[in-house]
Amino acid sequence: MSATIKDVAIYAGVSKATVSRVLNKSGYVNSETEKKVLEAIQALNYKPNAIARSLYNKKSRSIALIIPDINNPFFPELARAVEDVANKNDYTLLLYNSDDQVQKEMNYLEDIKQKYINGIIWETHT
Repeated sequence: MSATIKDVAIYAGVSKATVSRVLNKSGYVNSETEKKVLEAIQALNYKPNAIARSLYNKKSRSIALIIPDINNPFFPELARAVEDVANKNDYTLLLYNSDDQVQKEMNYLEDIKQKYINGIIWETHT
């Protein structure tokens, strides 16, 4: 089982709010307390929940790529290039294949709106 923010707080002897301030680099936390929290995070191998963070921050560090046809040899190359650049910048890539269907593109856009995606690269149907 993964460590939670509550586990980190207990280990460091602080509140969950203090752990949150350290993680988000927001609000005041004295340096000694911050050091205790960071040591607890490392000792417990705590990893923040990416979904919860994206809901809180309204950012997912994700980019959507909508392509019309994955079978077209151009688009896998494009997807690979976009993914390489995204990864270098600490983003993930979500790939959507629309099969040249406008309705699928519209459905994907609705899906993307709900996921706090940070950007869209959209190669539309012909």
